[in-house]
Amino acid sequence: MALSIGMITTDTTDALGLATWWAERLGGTVSDDNDGWFVLVHLPDRVLAFQKVPDPTPGKNRVHLDLTTDAELDATRDAFLAAGATLVGEREESGFRWVTLADPDGNQFCVAPGE
Repeated sequence: MALSIGMITTDTTDALGLATWWAERLGGTVSDDNDGWFVLVHLPDRVLAFQKVPDPTPGKNRVHLDLTTDAELDATRDAFLAAGATLVGEREESGFRWVTLADPDGNQFCVAPGE
């Protein structure tokens, strides 16, 4: 049996708001807003989904996005911060550097230089 990822879904109290925030960051298109309870963001090769829930899971998210950038890492970090993300930490290991940020709902994600 071969499996593939259909989409990555994030729980949130504001599905349309968070979907719009991510669509703007990743160059995606918001579609299928389903009255704001289940919103899809179409990217060139993936779909992200945002599902409205009354109370998102507290604490650190167990699944997170690892993004890469072809721009300078500090400039990408600063653009996310200007858009409302918060800095969780900056890390470097064995010469590889990345930043961990959180979106407006507190969901953590990482950004590293692309290859």
